[in-house]
Order: sequence, then structure tokens, then C-alpha cells
Amino acid sequence: MSSTPSNKHLPRLIDPRKFAQQGLSLNGNVAVSELSRLAEASVDPSTDVEVALEFGVDEEKHRLITGSAQCRLKVACQRCLEPVEINLAAELNLAIVWDEERAKQLPRALDGLILGEGQADLYTIIEDELLLNLPMVSYHEEECIEQTSFGEEVEEEASQTSNPFQVLEQLKGSPKS
Repeated sequence: MSSTPSNKHLPRLIDPRKFAQQGLSLNGNVAVSELSRLAEASVDPSTDVEVALEFGVDEEKHRLITGSAQCRLKVACQRCLEPVEINLAAELNLAIVWDEERAKQLPRALDGLILGEGQADLYTIIEDELLLNLPMVSYHEEECIEQTSFGEEVEEEASQTSNPFQVLEQLKGSPKS
């Protein structure tokens, strides 16, 4: 298997079928800011995704893309809406196919990647895999909302506001004239 030198920045457009035929490897980084959908999910898209990919052909003649993509992503905590860092990682195990029908015929261990002839957007492939591994809800591991002080504040506010039924209570207690 041939190896491409480790790039600081991965190319956006590649020909995955040719890479698989040649047995190439790619190692490098992709800026989260260049992955528009992932950048939208992040509160600070200034980080990089570390990517290690291997292209090849298996015994059954499937052209494969295998590897990993990982980063530390800052997203909004769903409890306090402050930034929280999460480890986001995706394992890629893709077989390049021409159409949906061929994707259905793949072994369960492989996910189908439907691509036409020529170049493909590597960033979109990486972004799709990362988005699939994004947690549904992100929050700080430690308690980020102090519930006791929040509850006390509510009780204090309630005692300070006037009770609208206080007037009725006074009327009820007063004798009829």
C-alpha cells in the first residue's frame, strides 16, 4: 500500500476510486469552519478535525475508504447554553458504489457511499460521518445550573409580589353592611 505524505491540510476534491485503486492514505487536518453544517452546530468553529484515511480494494473488489476523523468541538450546553467541549469522533468504513441498488447489496459491515464518476468532495464525506456521531444533547458533566439558588430566587420573588386574592380575603372577612 502506497502512502501519501502527511498533509497539514487535506485536499477538498479527490477521486476516491483512483485513490482506492492506488491504495493511498491521507493524513491531515480540515478546519471546522470549512465544514458548514458542523460549523453551525459549533459555537466556536476555529478548531481542526484530525483525519486519517486509507483507500483500498478488498477481496470482493469493493473500493473502500476506511479511517477516522476526530476533534474537540465547542457546542452549546443544553442546560445553561454556555459553551461545552465535546470529543467528536467518527470511524469511517465506506464502500464506494454507483447507485442505491448496489449499496443495498453490501455486507452489513460496510456503509455505502454513492458517488458518480470523477472527483468527490472529501470534506462533505468527513462532515457527514461527524454529523452522524454528534450527540443528540450536549451538556456539562458537572452541574452547570445551581438549582438551589434558582429555586430560592423564585420563592423570594413570589413572596414579594402581591397576592391578587388578598383583596378578596379582606372582603370575605369584613361584615356586611
